[in-house]
Amino acid sequence: MIQTILLNGLPIMIAITFHEAAHGFVANRCGDPTAKHLGRLTLNPLAHIDPVGTVLLPLFLMYSGLPIFGYAKPVPVNFGRLRSPRRDMVLVALAGPAMNMVLAFVGALMLTFSYARGYGGGMDGVIAGGITGAMLTKTLTNFIFINIFLAVLNMLPIPPLDGGRVLVGLLPPPIAAYVSRIEPFGFIIVFGGLFLAPTLLSYLGIMIDPAKTILLGPTIKIMTYLLSGMI
Repeated sequence: MIQTILLNGLPIMIAITFHEAAHGFVANRCGDPTAKHLGRLTLNPLAHIDPVGTVLLPLFLMYSGLPIFGYAKPVPVNFGRLRSPRRDMVLVALAGPAMNMVLAFVGALMLTFSYARGYGGGMDGVIAGGITGAMLTKTLTNFIFINIFLAVLNMLPIPPLDGGRVLVGLLPPPIAAYVSRIEPFGFIIVFGGLFLAPTLLSYLGIMIDPAKTILLGPTIKIMTYLLSGMI
């Protein structure tokens, strides 16, 4: 249980907490203190956990044998209070994925340091508190992968994902208004198109995997590029 939490739960919790806090911080800097007033400018994970999206949905999918998918509690942003709504909406949206990429870079630095100290490469000696070198290497690797994966996922140009918000902020207003109508159905489109539909089609012998092409492929390429320059 401890290993599972360390290898997966802890990296995910850090990734989503910093992601959401970054949205709120940039919104506050751009003139909207809504997140600040609601206590969302914090690195306390409890402030950002959504009981359904962060806990129940991933557990249900894992128990059902379906691809695991989830989400954190979105940071509230009043775009009307931003000093320059269209420009600042883009900045607020980019803050989350940008933070995940910063975390991935920090994780890569830590992994490089662990290799330099002789903790990497599959060594299984105890470092501290029962944590082994192999466990540390695996945790940092998962941490890097999860953060890059979240950045890639959130930059898909589908509202309400961050990439969709960026798209709406960059498009001409008439077109942006049309694209923004997708927002209430965005998560259904993403989960259904990338995860649920391919799983159901596989039972019919139709093997398609858009998640592998759109999400996993870019994630691995970015991760490989990042680590190749350090390790």
